[in-house]
Amino acid sequence: MEQPSVGTATGLPIPRFVSLRSDEVNLRIGPDTRFPIEWSYQRRDLPVMVVREYNQWRRIRDMDGTEGWVHQSTLAGRRTFLVKTPHELILRSAAAEASNVVAKLEPGVVGRIRACRAGNAWCEVSAGGREGYLRRADLWGIGPDEEIN
Repeated sequence: MEQPSVGTATGLPIPRFVSLRSDEVNLRIGPDTRFPIEWSYQRRDLPVMVVREYNQWRRIRDMDGTEGWVHQSTLAGRRTFLVKTPHELILRSAAAEASNVVAKLEPGVVGRIRACRAGNAWCEVSAGGREGYLRRADLWGIGPDEEIN
């Protein structure tokens, strides 16, 4: 993540992760409805990174590095993750490689981050009605040293 600063509109940290509020979020080339729509996300809860703020608009970046502007009303503070590995991940019953398998999550699966302690390699998550632990490094949606309670 880039060097932290604060947003001019919210005073919240920049960059920061948020999620898409609905199944249709328009990504525009500029911070106003008069700018053309470059892309339309079709995935509620998809985690994105806010990299800039301008009034009611947020410049976001997705896992693929695509950037553009969305209205702040299309974003939620709900913390989610995206499986960023090219292979499936094992959702574990505890924060250890040797713990039981709860589920296997395919690349691209989106879930909720329940808790992640700073300095801990594992995060407590839920996905598809299952709860367990995944390695922080395998997730898009949380910073390397970020804490979520």
